[in-house]
Amino acid sequence: MKKTLTILLAASLSLAACQPEYVLPTAQRQGITSLVAYFSFGAFEGQELGRLEINDPDADRYVIPIPWYFPENSDDITTPYMVKMRVRASLEANCKIDPPLTVLDLTEENHFTYTDATGASRDIIITGERVRSSKCEILSFMLKKPTLSGIIDKENRVISLVTANDLSVAEASATLSAHAKISPDPAEPHNYNDGFTFTVTADDGKTTADYTVVKNIPQKIGYGVNPTSAEKLFNLDPSSGLGLPGYKENVNVSMGVLDSYLIVNLGDGSAPKYYNKVIATYQGQIKIGSAVPTGAIASDEKDHLLICNLAAPGETFSIWKTSSVNQAPELLLSFLNEEDVQIGLEMKVIGDIDGEASISVTYPGLEGVTTSSRFRSIHIVGGEVVSNELKDVLATGFAWGSGPSGSTCLPAANPNNAEGWYSCVYSENALTWFKPDLTVGKKLNGYGDGTDDVSGGGTYVDSNTSPNNLDTKCFNNARFLVLFVSNHFPKWWPGPQLYVYDITSGAPGGDNIWNSPSLVFSQPYMYDQQYNTGGQDGNGACGDVILAPSADGYMLYIYYYDHYSQMIGGWSLDCIKK
Repeated sequence: MKKTLTILLAASLSLAACQPEYVLPTAQRQGITSLVAYFSFGAFEGQELGRLEINDPDADRYVIPIPWYFPENSDDITTPYMVKMRVRASLEANCKIDPPLTVLDLTEENHFTYTDATGASRDIIITGERVRSSKCEILSFMLKKPTLSGIIDKENRVISLVTANDLSVAEASATLSAHAKISPDPAEPHNYNDGFTFTVTADDGKTTADYTVVKNIPQKIGYGVNPTSAEKLFNLDPSSGLGLPGYKENVNVSMGVLDSYLIVNLGDGSAPKYYNKVIATYQGQIKIGSAVPTGAIASDEKDHLLICNLAAPGETFSIWKTSSVNQAPELLLSFLNEEDVQIGLEMKVIGDIDGEASISVTYPGLEGVTTSSRFRSIHIVGGEVVSNELKDVLATGFAWGSGPSGSTCLPAANPNNAEGWYSCVYSENALTWFKPDLTVGKKLNGYGDGTDDVSGGGTYVDSNTSPNNLDTKCFNNARFLVLFVSNHFPKWWPGPQLYVYDITSGAPGGDNIWNSPSLVFSQPYMYDQQYNTGGQDGNGACGDVILAPSADGYMLYIYYYDHYSQMIGGWSLDCIKK
């Protein structure tokens, strides 16, 4: 009995020590800082739908704005979800709302008692209101004859047509903010020789913006990109937003860009799908002819798409090329796979395949049998294959496993194959530069400061992630490398991460991935864009990332796809001199 009493006393003291003490508020502002409404059911369950940032410390009625449509680019109205929205509040220390917030009917006025840090209480009302979008941008503008994409200066709302052709009678098409309207109709003939103005009206019917289309050549900065020009294009759940497979389906996703389209390949032999590259609306399936898209796809810097098959040992491996979603691909090269593992799961290209380019294709390891350290490097000069070499980095100790989650890609650092290759894998957790002689020239550590908490600022690439998605491209007198870290276990931190480095002068500087002085753009924490955070029985960390320079040389697009975390998105940067 004495032993039992001792244990109970110790437990009592322990609990007493854990009781929270009153804490003085740390912010000199209202106690409620924001209210966020989330889907409580349906395909988008758990995703944020509406947010109210609160600036009035004395407010007693809070109306959460709910978008009229969701996804924004769809015609699906949000009315059915309004009656069951999960609402959460951000509160300052020692403030509370009674009764606690749960699932609310935002078509009604919901009454609560709010108590601030001093103990003072007042009645508050939380409700919602569907609102139409006030966005009124021209996202893309394209002439039909001649086929020409306009260069959009979003800050000054000027669209430049870089051409010497007569544009006195020209037809065009425009991509607008979701549900916005444009006047006059760009599909009608207009004279762009001396400038022409369009008015875009938002879905709310009130907000407008005038864009002037002019025939001129915008000035570029001398080198690289404007980091401040980074703009998020979209971030969607690929299954509910784009009709692509859910995370449990066994696919091998890869991407490319052709003209104004983002191409998505599933690696299952089906024809790759293509989407508007700015707003990700579905456009159709590309024509594949005799191509066999069981492997990966990739795109170069001049609007060419490569398609390869997945070839087992003893089978023929082929790469096809095309320059249009409506044009059947033609064979670029074929050879017999004489290795003991398959080839074609990962493919990357830098340069112009009608000029000079370097194509890299990886041999993945064999599940439960062996790892791999081999890849194929194909050099093209004048549009012709001049070398097709087997490379092996076994001597460095660098190796990868089976795909897609355990494999990797090895994009070349330069179209002329003179500066080696880059890679990063699940087991290595370090961004590695291989010199042309296949020795290791540089490693950027993936492990961080040991902090497992995002709120604490820790960042690292660890066993929860798969840093095996890379790409390289030339753009505006510079060369860039992108690394996308997909999540091997979406339930656990740190979540997907995106990094873009300037590699013009060689490998990225510094000692680690996330704070290299060579970084020009990054998204180290993407939990606010992540959808699937619970599944652990899907297809692993299958994903891809690509850099896609526009053919006119003014825009650099970045696209990423994390199959397990169910997120596909894009960003753009430009080199326009402001």
